[in-house]
Amino acid sequence: MRKPIIFLIIVVLVALYASLFVVQEGERGIVLRFGKVLRDGENKPQVFEPGLHFKIPFLETVKTLDARIQTMDNQADRFVTKEKKDLIVDSYIKWRISDFSRYYLATGGGDVSQAEVLLKRKFSDRLRSEMGRLDVKDIVTDSRGRLTTDVRDALNTGSVGSDDEVATPAADDAIASAAARVERETNSNEPAPNPNSMAALGIQVVDVRIKQINLPTEVSDAIFNRMRAEREAVARSQRSQGQEEAEKLRAQADYQVTRTLAEAQREALITRGDGDAETARLFADAFSKDPDFYAFIRSLRAYENSFSENQDVMVLSPDSDFFRYMKAPSNATR
Repeated sequence: MRKPIIFLIIVVLVALYASLFVVQEGERGIVLRFGKVLRDGENKPQVFEPGLHFKIPFLETVKTLDARIQTMDNQADRFVTKEKKDLIVDSYIKWRISDFSRYYLATGGGDVSQAEVLLKRKFSDRLRSEMGRLDVKDIVTDSRGRLTTDVRDALNTGSVGSDDEVATPAADDAIASAAARVERETNSNEPAPNPNSMAALGIQVVDVRIKQINLPTEVSDAIFNRMRAEREAVARSQRSQGQEEAEKLRAQADYQVTRTLAEAQREALITRGDGDAETARLFADAFSKDPDFYAFIRSLRAYENSFSENQDVMVLSPDSDFFRYMKAPSNATR
């Protein structure tokens, strides 16, 4: 008796467990019965908010959609400005699902990759058209903020027929085709969003940002080479001016040195001449008082110079007056 009861309890618990499903915070749930989406009175997919919900076990499955803000990085691409100049722009987009039922139908079951393909095409076309209206100065300065804001608003609201100066027909056709499929599958009385906007896919673009703007490699190389040539020309000019100033300073220094040496030599010669004159005067005054003594001193000096180490032989007559002070004193005074 107990075994059937236990078995029945287990079956009830398993069925109860299979009939419950939880939608986590930051997600939304869509229930599929036999592979078909459960719809409301307007034939729109039913969207389950975060919390605990019930479903028919084994017959219904749950598809969850991410309700958080998504980031889509775009590959750096080449864009042409109003001045017909190429720029390499690296950007990214922040987006989220604004209408889960519309998003599910437009993307073929909530396929994120398909949604990002459509968003990327629309964004690329719109950014290319917007940048074609601006020059490089506007893009890299304060106008860049206005550029990203305009692109974001254009993605959310779409183009307004012929009144819109910036058209993106290729992306608009793909989005309009997905939006038309949604309208065919629903009976909503709400006004349909612009088929050229991301709202037609149930997507809201939260933000658009440009991470980096570069010139193409060939243009960058040419600019860098020109800048390098200009800097080298400036360096050569500065270097030549420095060399010229160095030569001027060196010439002035050499002139001052030569002038100083000449002045010093002149002063030395004048001083030496004055000294020699004073010496001669003193000698003249001294020797004029005793001429014989002066003659004697001169003879001694002559002897000293004549009988030096380098002068070994002298040929003179013994009666020469040169040797008079070497004779007897009586003879020397004659």
